[in-house]
Amino acid sequence: MKRSLIKKGMVLALAVIMTIVMAACSDSGKNENTPSSQPADNTQQPTESAQQPATGETAQNPDVPAWQLDTSPVDLTWFVGANWYAHTWGESLTSKYVTQKTGVNVKFEIPSGEANEQITLMMTSGKLPDLISLGSWESAVKKLWEGDHVYALNELAEQYDPYFFKVAGDGTLKWYRQANGNTYGVPNDSYSPNLMHETGMTAANQTFLVRKDLYEEMGKPDLSTPDGFLNALQLLKDKYPEYKGMPISPFFAQGNVPYGMTEYLQNLLAVPHEKDGKVYDRITDGDYVAWLKTFRTAYERGLINVDFLVDSDTQVEEKTNNARYFMMIREWTGMTAVNPMLAASGNPDSYYIAVDGPQNSNGDSAKLFPGNMDGWMVTMISKSTKNPERAIRFLTYLASEEGQKDLFLGKEGETWDTTSGKPQLKPEMVQLLASDIAKMEKDYGILDTYWMMRNPVIVNQWRPEKAPVIKQMEDFANAQADIDSGIYKGLDPLGDSDVAVAWSRISQNWEETLPELITAKDEAAFDKIFENFLARRVSYGFDQVMAHRQTELDARKAKMAE
Repeated sequence: MKRSLIKKGMVLALAVIMTIVMAACSDSGKNENTPSSQPADNTQQPTESAQQPATGETAQNPDVPAWQLDTSPVDLTWFVGANWYAHTWGESLTSKYVTQKTGVNVKFEIPSGEANEQITLMMTSGKLPDLISLGSWESAVKKLWEGDHVYALNELAEQYDPYFFKVAGDGTLKWYRQANGNTYGVPNDSYSPNLMHETGMTAANQTFLVRKDLYEEMGKPDLSTPDGFLNALQLLKDKYPEYKGMPISPFFAQGNVPYGMTEYLQNLLAVPHEKDGKVYDRITDGDYVAWLKTFRTAYERGLINVDFLVDSDTQVEEKTNNARYFMMIREWTGMTAVNPMLAASGNPDSYYIAVDGPQNSNGDSAKLFPGNMDGWMVTMISKSTKNPERAIRFLTYLASEEGQKDLFLGKEGETWDTTSGKPQLKPEMVQLLASDIAKMEKDYGILDTYWMMRNPVIVNQWRPEKAPVIKQMEDFANAQADIDSGIYKGLDPLGDSDVAVAWSRISQNWEETLPELITAKDEAAFDKIFENFLARRVSYGFDQVMAHRQTELDARKAKMAE
């Protein structure tokens, strides 16, 4: 980020700008990033028992947060759709403080496998956690809406906590508003294009990383062309095959096929999303195919292996923590704990830096996906909850500036103080952030520990300056972010429709095909495998998928033009 600290006044102004832009971009319930298929008309109201106010409660006041009306102890289960999320509630200072303040004790439920599949099974059983946070792109999100599994937040707010409308933001509610007038989820990390242009905070996190010491010892080799890439791998194999007695892994691509080797690589190559107003078939792009062939050549020469396609998360973590990768296509945000640790190790230059990676044949700079209005995850309240009133009030609290401050900074006097009229983390917390972020999150639970309702417009004003070993990666990503490309995010069909099923089959088949391409015995075999894949995807319904993407893109453009 070009600027990690924002004066409060500026932030408030940006919030207003953001709201205006969001309102301008959406007024009919179908927006540029909103799923096109709308859920069924949801007329179900909160249960009769839930409609009764708690004993002693006063009438709802739209100017007062309603969580203050009832702070009696209550447990809320919260499904966090990230199988890597390892934090708990009730041990850290922040979580204890929030529970003491609101009465809400959170019990996280973390999927053991794919979040999308697990929540789908829960829908079948009819037993869902009280709160659900899922990736905004997950097909289960639409199933939850369409299947009447979650409450309309606007209806709950009208009944139990009208203060929600003050803190959720009209723009956000409109962005996710469906044809029936209801909004079923609130996003975290939602960015408008104007906000990104204004602040330079793009939320771009896709980077090409190399281990600093090796890269510099090798003379900063050119990695942007196929020949340079292969030469660097050959030099690595010849001169630096091991580190601390363990073999170096030359390459890693985050997310394996669906992300690292497809979307992220295509973005590094600045592969366009459309040409002449028509959605572009990025997977058949000449530069992209040429680079896939470069990886095949690297494999044929023994310069890379297939570990980046098959390693478990545990293996990836072990290799990363021990600096055993040379280069990676990876989100820099996943290195915020590792880089400081490596920089503090016996080999302080073994951390990772962002550099220019593979480029297209024109040598264009990367065009990385920025943040977007969809945000990262969407949080919903399930109809399985016995406490819808406490759930909506807790979400309201978390979305408010008070809740954002409590969750991000912790407890005043213990983790932060007010200095010159501005909240600032205590120096020991800043030091802990730089030296042992894992301990900071476990013991204190501040900053990004509980990110499910994080609003960057609010919390970034309190974020301490990042350490140089992190800021370098962030600055590099911001400089290469294609800020206006958010309109292309999420064009693929989701849900249970025929075209969504067709896209699911094609995606699964591509995950099987790409490893075959990388390990093909020669280019002729590569071409044959690729040709067969293209034929199969047509038989699965690729033409319908492209038509869906075009319709979605045209609708978004029309909305942006309003």
